[in-house]
Amino acid sequence: MMRYSEVVFSCTGGEDWHQDILISDLGDMGFDTFEVQDRGFAAYIASEQLDRSALESLLIHQPVGFEVSYVVNEIEPQNWNSVWERNFEPVVVADQCYVRATFHAAAPEYPYEIVIDPKMAFGTGHHQTTSLMMRQMLAETFEGKTVLDMGCGTGILAILAAKLGAAQVLAIDNDPVCAASVEENKIRNEAAHIVTECGSVELIRGHRFDVILANINRNILLHQLEAYTQSLEANGILYMSGFYEGHDLDVLSDAAQLQGLRYESHEVLDGWVAARFIKE
Repeated sequence: MMRYSEVVFSCTGGEDWHQDILISDLGDMGFDTFEVQDRGFAAYIASEQLDRSALESLLIHQPVGFEVSYVVNEIEPQNWNSVWERNFEPVVVADQCYVRATFHAAAPEYPYEIVIDPKMAFGTGHHQTTSLMMRQMLAETFEGKTVLDMGCGTGILAILAAKLGAAQVLAIDNDPVCAASVEENKIRNEAAHIVTECGSVELIRGHRFDVILANINRNILLHQLEAYTQSLEANGILYMSGFYEGHDLDVLSDAAQLQGLRYESHEVLDGWVAARFIKE
């Protein structure tokens, strides 16, 4: 099983948004889970992907007055459950979807319930981007549609698409831990028709989708945008998240327009964005 490193960052000075930008940059470096703590945060990354030289370079270039130090802890995979169980509380999204772990009680009063065992995979509904994507999905019609969840993590978005009536769902992640997590979570949620693949954007060649869900980060989205467009049906919908309002959204919107994707709308939560595009 893949080993993970916990990097605990201590932050002093600066503005709140300086830490948010740092987290976004760390996401670009491969960190995939973040836990806010007093005076900083913890971030998690596959140990083999941790590039200390790149990390040092990033921290050296932080704004004047924003001081960041860090400590790296190697963690055993089997100890991860105690980390997220200690912090994972049920989440309600848009008063419609209840996300819980296996050790939480059910809540049948909500139209949709998703039971997630995240293990080392990212995506429990707690992060702003996941919540934003789910909100947008709950306002969309998925009945009978073909859906791609790119960078699926735990598979939470794929599972929600299935519960909303999607006929076919493909969930892709380049982390085998995530792929294994989706396989377990789809059975837990009676969404066995979800197809899980371990790999990257090359796996979607030859496929056509009515809806693509991509909650990753700005740089990967920019790199994969052309492939998304080629795989979308006419009038297909692309939802993207994992980036910030302002410059990130502008850059992605401009790139999408060059691919023939029309920007429709976006939602913001704590500076994070989920945006909706239509293939013309």
